[in-house]
Amino acid sequence: MTENLMEMSAGALTRRARIPFRLLPDIPSLIAHFARSVADEIRNANLRRETSRLILPVGPVAQYPILVEITNRERISWKNVHVFQMDEFLDWQGRPVALTHPLSFEGFMKRELYSRIDPELRIPESQCCFPHPFRIGEIGERIQAAGGVDACYGGIGYHGHVAFNEPCISRWNSVSVEEMRASLTRVVSLGADSIVVQSIHSAGGNPEAIPPMAVTLGMRDILASRKIRLYCAAGERHRAVFRRAVAGEVSTAYPATLVQGHPDAEVLTSEATAQPIVIGLR
Repeated sequence: MTENLMEMSAGALTRRARIPFRLLPDIPSLIAHFARSVADEIRNANLRRETSRLILPVGPVAQYPILVEITNRERISWKNVHVFQMDEFLDWQGRPVALTHPLSFEGFMKRELYSRIDPELRIPESQCCFPHPFRIGEIGERIQAAGGVDACYGGIGYHGHVAFNEPCISRWNSVSVEEMRASLTRVVSLGADSIVVQSIHSAGGNPEAIPPMAVTLGMRDILASRKIRLYCAAGERHRAVFRRAVAGEVSTAYPATLVQGHPDAEVLTSEATAQPIVIGLR
């Protein structure tokens, strides 16, 4: 089944898909769409005089300079926005990496998104919530207090993780689909394959540079979002990821498949990424 899934045409994949997907011409178009979608979510809520409650990722990140430019040019206020960050790296002792660490998600968002929005449009600091390993229930409680999440944006990792909801790999116990769907904010040890992929993308292939642990929103809060938009923006590396996510069997071995069946979910990728996979030396 897996082999056929990897080989089928984009048209056949559309008929097989269990999550609707959209194809954009190329990666720059995909990133621009990501930025425009977040900006429109906030702008439209502002027009309705309503609060925007968003889950945002670090990964991908190329959308954020575009989002800042749109925000400042179109004068889109973030004053009534609440943002819940998906995850954060932790060191080997389970403590958050410093905000000055080059891989700090919180540091990145504060430096590259929030501080670059014009001051009169900027989100109040109290409305930016980051998961913390020593206040593990706080972010879920704040999501509930805010009335839930309007839109969850994210990417999909190499082995199907959304946020750092990685496959539960243990010889001693297993996690059912129902348990994973109900998972809460928690501390996780990153899988070896996740560290390798992160190192290739962010550290020149040096896995020793990647923090070994993370704190992540659980699937419960992600799946409870009224809208979910996942972007596969890594090109060649995302071809199998995309196919498994939209049309693979639901399994904790590939957590993105748990989004299947959500009433308003969509996966977006480029036309090239959605093409059949041809195995061969390059």
